[in-house]
Amino acid sequence: MKVGRTVTEVREHLREPRGRGERIGLVPTMGALHAGHRSLLDAARAECDVVVMSLFVNPSQFDAADDLARYPRDESADAAMASDAGVDLLFAPAAAELFPPGFDTWVDPGALGEVLEGAARPGHFRGVATVCAKLFSIVGPDAAYFGEKDAQQVAVIRQVVRDLDLPLEIVAMPTIREPSGLALSSRNRFLSADERAVALALPRALDAGVGAHHRGADAVAAARTVLDAEPGLSVDYVEVAEFGAPTLVAAIRVGATRLIDNARLVR
Repeated sequence: MKVGRTVTEVREHLREPRGRGERIGLVPTMGALHAGHRSLLDAARAECDVVVMSLFVNPSQFDAADDLARYPRDESADAAMASDAGVDLLFAPAAAELFPPGFDTWVDPGALGEVLEGAARPGHFRGVATVCAKLFSIVGPDAAYFGEKDAQQVAVIRQVVRDLDLPLEIVAMPTIREPSGLALSSRNRFLSADERAVALALPRALDAGVGAHHRGADAVAAARTVLDAEPGLSVDYVEVAEFGAPTLVAAIRVGATRLIDNARLVR
């Protein structure tokens, strides 16, 4: 596995395979990799001739400096997982490589980026859309792979690709969960044992909401009932959103950790 730190290195590495018409897959990540990321890497490896994984903690999508500073970083462990998954090129730039002094051009996803996560974290999706557009421009992938746990993010990126006529496919892979039902997240490592037990109310709430919907009842009310019964958490939102299909989405806070999850209401 080769490691590129600059845009020039990445483009040079991909020049020959692109010239041969090989299919290039991109898996954008912020590191702190887990089995959910591995599922994206495995899918890209199975479907593409060349697999690129980006490893970049994007400062422009954080709305709080302390959250950015706290985000877990372990490049050596992430590189080991990438290599084991058969990644051909790891793109691990410094922040100044993607956002150099004077950078002032942003991709604004509009109304979709201002609700739910966008309302809770102002500017978040502008940062996501911009860094993804830059990665798509730098790598020039035929396909890019994302996890369905971040349902709104997938919807935003699909809109950006559609609206800007970018020539790539967005592949969304199913959420990977722990045996307990908790969706895998890089932020799970911040949970204490007691907080992890509290966090399990989130997948339970989604299951209750889906069950209620299938009975013709109110999915949001059913999910809120489960969450409101757990005193160890606070609820940011529970709503139904049209992310390709009606999707029950929720965000909670357990201690200092914020978790999101979702479930399709139509299967």
